[in-house]
Amino acid sequence: MIARNRPRFRTATEFVEAAMREAILEGVLPAGAPLRQEDLAAAFGVSRMPVREALRQLEARALVEFHPHRGAVVAEISAEDSADIGAIRAALEPAALRLSLLHLTTDDLALATELIAEMDAEADPGRMGELNRRFHMTLYSRAGRPRLLALVEQHLAAADRYLRFQFSALGYHPRSQDEHHALLAACRAGDADAACDIVVRHVIQAGEQLSAFLDGRG
Repeated sequence: MIARNRPRFRTATEFVEAAMREAILEGVLPAGAPLRQEDLAAAFGVSRMPVREALRQLEARALVEFHPHRGAVVAEISAEDSADIGAIRAALEPAALRLSLLHLTTDDLALATELIAEMDAEADPGRMGELNRRFHMTLYSRAGRPRLLALVEQHLAAADRYLRFQFSALGYHPRSQDEHHALLAACRAGDADAACDIVVRHVIQAGEQLSAFLDGRG
């Protein structure tokens, strides 16, 4: 069931998008599920306009697909899509990190440290995915390139679904957290080359592990 409570949202579109995004990420709305605008509007108690806008935003996050004669459906999880997201992340995130690293503040590094500590103690896949996204974006936040950061965040959001799936199906690999600690240490040392190498390795290895699992299910 999708929550209808919306006290913290400014607009109906924002509310619908956030609620549907969480429902997809949590598996409440499974891959391939049809998303009929009139049904969703009735479920949320809104008109079809904010539902339509929310679906387009979710399409941009690679969580929803539009098909001729079928309309909107929840996007499938596939090894091909996971590999595509990983390749884009491996290209964009080192660029953002290299621009950001020398401008990171003491507060930025302190926040990244807190997020790692929370991940060390977290067992919930949904919460882990959110902490992972926040950790990475904290390190990239000083890049000073709004378009680049928007693309990075878009693909981190797309990866979040796969990360949650991976944590649920395979468990959280301790190596991933070791890489987070190593990445933060390189950032503290101001070593851009080492930090970027860690990011690329981190993204590629996680993607390979998940792709192997998804291929094995096929």
